[in-house]
Amino acid sequence: MSSYLLRRLLYMVLILAAASLFIFALYALMPGDFVSGNLRLSAERKAELREIFGLNKPLLERYGTWMNQALHGNFGFSLAQQKPVVTLFNEYVWNSFLLAIVSTFFTWLIAVIIGVISAYKQYSIFDTLVMIFIFAAMSIPSFFIGLFLIKVLAVDLKWLPPGGMTTTGSNATGMAYIREVLDHMILPVVVMTLLGVGSLTRYFRSNMLDVIRQDYIRTARAKGLKERVILYRHALRNALLPAITLVGFELPGLFGGSLIIEKIFNWPGIGQLYMQSFTVRDYPLLMGFTMFIAILTVIGTLISDILYRVADPRIKL
Repeated sequence: MSSYLLRRLLYMVLILAAASLFIFALYALMPGDFVSGNLRLSAERKAELREIFGLNKPLLERYGTWMNQALHGNFGFSLAQQKPVVTLFNEYVWNSFLLAIVSTFFTWLIAVIIGVISAYKQYSIFDTLVMIFIFAAMSIPSFFIGLFLIKVLAVDLKWLPPGGMTTTGSNATGMAYIREVLDHMILPVVVMTLLGVGSLTRYFRSNMLDVIRQDYIRTARAKGLKERVILYRHALRNALLPAITLVGFELPGLFGGSLIIEKIFNWPGIGQLYMQSFTVRDYPLLMGFTMFIAILTVIGTLISDILYRVADPRIKL
């Protein structure tokens, strides 16, 4: 195990080094920057700012400076927000995490339950309705579902707030603040759950169909075990093994999978900040966030490999 972890850590370093070079090169090749895109500045002021921010230096020198800062836990300085990128992450990323972790929990819970029942009742009316829902959820754009729910539940029925994290001008504290945040979370969480349940349910249904046809399931039935015990103690446990590989991709997805949703519902998360940075070409923040997602991706992949080995001792690292 120790030698495997050492090899994986070495691979992670190499992958992140290559990712950092690719990320920097991608944004460096994009036309314009924060200074040149500001039409209110004179040519002299633009040249001065480019000198201050180091935008006029050679690309290799700029890459070396950025990497040196990243190795010290500093991803640069946001030109638009006038704050360090790490400070902005700390301010916004937890809001995104709160939204994503709740929606991920409900997505997996609903997908597992529906996937198991649908596989057990294959070709039934329930299974047919589930498949229709799956393809509908995968084909309808997220912004359409979000705007539709805002129109119906927030504007027409006035059951829920249309957006934001708290009510405008609110000074609520304690339990009142928590309830206010929960009320504003309902709509974006519902949309994110609907979008995730479709593909994940199809995945669990397919795995369950493969497992319940195995010989050991027939043997368990021949021994007279209850169907509930067979499904949830034997079949489901083995059907969930391939899903462990998805866990590693959930980690970066917690922060990068809700960009459009946060924009639609005006949720003050890192996704909305990322979208705003594109408009003003705030490349330091964009590079820092992209590198942050790359780090989470390689860490998540390592975690999924280790969990797979723990769940199934037959797998050798």
